[in-house]
Amino acid sequence: MSADLIGIAIIDILLFTFLVVTAFAIMRLRNLFAVVMLAGVFSLLSASLFVTLDAVDVAFTEAAVGAGISTVLMLGTLALTVREEKKSTHSAFLPLLVCLVTGAALIYGTLDMPPFGGMDTPVQTYLAPDYIQRTPIDTGVPNIVTAVLASYRGYDTLGETAVVFTAAIAVLLLLGAAIRRPGKDDGKE
Repeated sequence: MSADLIGIAIIDILLFTFLVVTAFAIMRLRNLFAVVMLAGVFSLLSASLFVTLDAVDVAFTEAAVGAGISTVLMLGTLALTVREEKKSTHSAFLPLLVCLVTGAALIYGTLDMPPFGGMDTPVQTYLAPDYIQRTPIDTGVPNIVTAVLASYRGYDTLGETAVVFTAAIAVLLLLGAAIRRPGKDDGKE
């Protein structure tokens, strides 16, 4: 194994460790402001992990939506609510059991996947060479990832942007409606 691969593996292990520690801290905290801040940190750590996996477009989206917009919207919501989470009146056994069963099912579902980055996988054998060959001719864009996102999946990317925009407007309208209290005098007499 080369020194570069060992360095990347160490960075991945550190990022995963920080993600797990952050997730446990989020679960244990009762202060909602601290939870919102740690959720933003979790999103930035996830974005960093996506960068190490060479998924820069996904990392950019995670940083913008997960750490940026979501954190701002949660802070805005927190300004209209209480700062501390109420104590739970029920046992955490059932939610923990559901999480463990779901996690086990997800792990079981990935056991027959091909190895990560394997050159004999179907995507590397059939799909990737076709994109590498056709992209410069079809789109004229030298960067294949940009060509796929902007040209081949242009409508999909536009749809994703429209959904995020619509969700942001809806949340802002809901927050604005919560500020206006019914029954208040609007200055009309």
